[in-house]
Amino acid sequence: MSDIVPDYDQSPPIGEDDVVSAAPGIDIWDAWPVQQRDGKPVTLPDGAEIWMALAAPHFPNPDERHGHARIHLFRREDHGWHHLGPAMPDGFSPGSREWSGSAVHDPHDDSITLYFTAAGRRGEAETSFEQRMFSAKATLTPAGHCESWRDLKEVVAIDRLHYMPTTEGGAIGTIKAFRDPFYFRDPASGAHYLYFAGSQAGSASAFNGVIGIATAAPDRPDDWRTQPPSLSADGLNNELERPHVVIHGGLYYLFWSTQRHVFDPAGPTGPTGLYGAVSERPDGGWRMLNGSGLVFANPASSPAQAYSWMVLPDLSVTSFIDNWGTGPDRRFGGCFAPFLHLALNQDRALLENGRAKG
Repeated sequence: MSDIVPDYDQSPPIGEDDVVSAAPGIDIWDAWPVQQRDGKPVTLPDGAEIWMALAAPHFPNPDERHGHARIHLFRREDHGWHHLGPAMPDGFSPGSREWSGSAVHDPHDDSITLYFTAAGRRGEAETSFEQRMFSAKATLTPAGHCESWRDLKEVVAIDRLHYMPTTEGGAIGTIKAFRDPFYFRDPASGAHYLYFAGSQAGSASAFNGVIGIATAAPDRPDDWRTQPPSLSADGLNNELERPHVVIHGGLYYLFWSTQRHVFDPAGPTGPTGLYGAVSERPDGGWRMLNGSGLVFANPASSPAQAYSWMVLPDLSVTSFIDNWGTGPDRRFGGCFAPFLHLALNQDRALLENGRAKG
């Protein structure tokens, strides 16, 4: 077994002072801001940002959280995070759980459109790993609450020619993907894109992760058409999670997160970290950043300390604290990790020294 790259950039170690609960009695993980169509976080009248994150009650075994996940709202303020509770009302989501997505704000009527993953089906007798992608609209209040949820609909139906269904069994790390819709508007063409984590249909490998894509015309933002995968790790890696795109220096940068244990052990393998690619267009032609695709990894002394990175347009990077520390006991953080910051130059991506301000 060999690493994709033997030497790589590593994030600073997370310490005790970094582990700050987002709210009493709950753990959080995948997070994203409500964004403008240009990708920048929305700022409320009082200067706070409104964020969403997956959350669940605290369990002694943190893996149990995945079966109870719901999307919660948070205000990001100068002094930290303020919990606002579940984003959507009870019984509104069509799944037994709510998994990751993205949200975009329309300033004309202060509405938001949430794109999210419905995992399982509401009322199912046995928890399943079926994944469907939906959108729903709500009205964003000046305080950051979401009211009057409406227009729930499945936005991207699975295309079995290109994407493997998720209705079969599995376990965390081995299940197949059709999830994590991320909205992006191309400023050059005005076209709309949804990037998502998928699994290659018809693959001979158990490690068949891809980044899928759906597109919509500039004047028809709700008319999504599924396209073939935009990037493939077929034969290498099972999960390219939470893909998203930012523009920098006139180039399109596609980022995703993955973990060491979802690489094919026959190799080559890579560490748990943020990976990325770059192109002159938003729908393909991707070149791996730094040659291997690895942007940065957790430190070797704490290889699972953080996960689910998201790069914002200002190149700050958010994530959550996962299994941190260097001792023998597992310590799950379940809270927002300190922000990091990238430097991008053409096909190179580096983690700047220190952490992002704010």
